[in-house]
Amino acid sequence: MRLFCFPYAGASAMVYQRWRRKVPNWLDIKPVELSGRGIKMLEPLAADWETLSATLIREIASDLSQPYALFGHSLGALIAFEVAHGLHGRGLPLPAALIVSGAHAPSRRDNQRFEQLDSDAELLAEMQRLNGTEAAILASKELMDLTLPVLRADFKLCARYRRQVRPLLPMPLHVFAGSDDETSDETLRAWQMETTSDFSLQYFSGDHFFIQSQEQAVLASMCGHLQPHSATARHSAGCSANGFPGVCLGEAATGTS
Repeated sequence: MRLFCFPYAGASAMVYQRWRRKVPNWLDIKPVELSGRGIKMLEPLAADWETLSATLIREIASDLSQPYALFGHSLGALIAFEVAHGLHGRGLPLPAALIVSGAHAPSRRDNQRFEQLDSDAELLAEMQRLNGTEAAILASKELMDLTLPVLRADFKLCARYRRQVRPLLPMPLHVFAGSDDETSDETLRAWQMETTSDFSLQYFSGDHFFIQSQEQAVLASMCGHLQPHSATARHSAGCSANGFPGVCLGEAATGTS
């Protein structure tokens, strides 16, 4: 089972690299790099959703011969959602599941707030508010000079997002959220309107970056959702394995659905 992971605003695919060492061997974490960062540093930053989605679909199309799923956090959740729709519209093999994290549903988004984030001071204040960046990075002018242009472009992308009227996604959709994040139960449960298949909503203790502070619980729950779709996992040992002591890989951590 492959899991394509899309990064949040201002981040590169590197934020998911450590997950590759922390999940069972039946799950292949595939961090997806966006333009203008990491190994794509010299490529122009994405400016529109259609081009971004089409580019990412071309890049992953050759890796869809085995069961796979999509995951994204915050901006990455919207990207994963749009890629799922693009795959569906092109008649390509569909993901076994879509897992979105830390994001309002497409029909409940307030894009205006992103339009107001443009100056370096505003972007820096937003990074501090979201509490997902180490103080040493925030204090480094050199690192901020690299990060702020990427974050600015990503927020402009968020501001341009518009939900399209399309056939609903025919795949399970699982939502992860932080109990202290700015998302609400209403804006999270509205994700259910985007699928004709199973839906679940699960809360984790923490703020917007609960995927960092609650990493082990997030990964255990993710594996629980994906295991039924992986032939390899169904034949592997159940509990207390692969870094998740006391958790059966078929069981999600406590949440709501």
